[in-house]
Amino acid sequence: MSGGHHHHHHNHDHDHHHGHGHGHGHAPANFGRAFAIGIALNLAFVIVEAAYGIVAGSMALVADAGHNLSDVLGLVIAWGASLLAARPPSARFTYGFKSSSILAALANAAFLLVALGAILLETIRRLVDPQPVDGAPVMIVAGIGIAINTATALMFMRGRKHDINIRGAYLHMAADAAVSAGVVLAGLAISLTGWQWIDPATSLAIVGVIAIGTWGLLKDSLKMSLHAVPPGIDEGKVRTFLTGQPGVEAVHDLHIWPMSTTETALTAHLVMPSGYPGDTFLHHLAQELHDRFRIGHPTIQVETLDGAECILASDQTV
Repeated sequence: MSGGHHHHHHNHDHDHHHGHGHGHGHAPANFGRAFAIGIALNLAFVIVEAAYGIVAGSMALVADAGHNLSDVLGLVIAWGASLLAARPPSARFTYGFKSSSILAALANAAFLLVALGAILLETIRRLVDPQPVDGAPVMIVAGIGIAINTATALMFMRGRKHDINIRGAYLHMAADAAVSAGVVLAGLAISLTGWQWIDPATSLAIVGVIAIGTWGLLKDSLKMSLHAVPPGIDEGKVRTFLTGQPGVEAVHDLHIWPMSTTETALTAHLVMPSGYPGDTFLHHLAQELHDRFRIGHPTIQVETLDGAECILASDQTV
């Protein structure tokens, strides 16, 4: 962490160095190679697959290529965001570009919806007016797709627990492998039966797969954009934990929100009538919040009630 010691309150300067292997701008270091290889492999494959799909007249291959392309874009966006998130804060961007990872997830979902619409239109046209398709090249090309997607998915497997964008990359690649397998089966079925509608029908199924995945991504990234409490953190438990601290009579203005797809911030006002508890209390509290809830950026305001009550004390005000 470059220059980690001159920004924001010293009450949690130490937590940057405590078992925070993931999520602290380390994503590019761990996954930079995975992203680069994944993008190169998949982009090359998309070009081959789309070209073959057009030549063989297979809408299923074109849809699969569209699916793969959306994932290449997802990878590019996620990689860019993880690089941006690692940049140090500035006077104007006091958070650095950490939340770009949230915007990336959102942009990724938006792009997928556009790709979805385009493929859907062409597929419906094909269902109405089926074109002849040769099953053999469809099987071969989709088979290569399985290999490439599986390899890429495995590279991202490690990081999927901790970062929505890495998870997105992993899930996309895994889904792609499954979709390519479906296309292989479709190619086989066309070869055996000679039924042309199997191809656009497969394409339609792929569109469904993309739609379900996109909906999930859109929902999660929208929640993050709205500063919802990150999944995996129970606001009630955090509140109970803070209220249970020695000397704390009440807790108000408690906010927990994602700073990026991997980091969580918290602010709270603690009412402590017996007096200011001292910095050791705050250091300990920051450490506990980090260890128990993975909240790495707490800011705590202590009120001793020697003056007027805090204007933010009521539950109704934000």
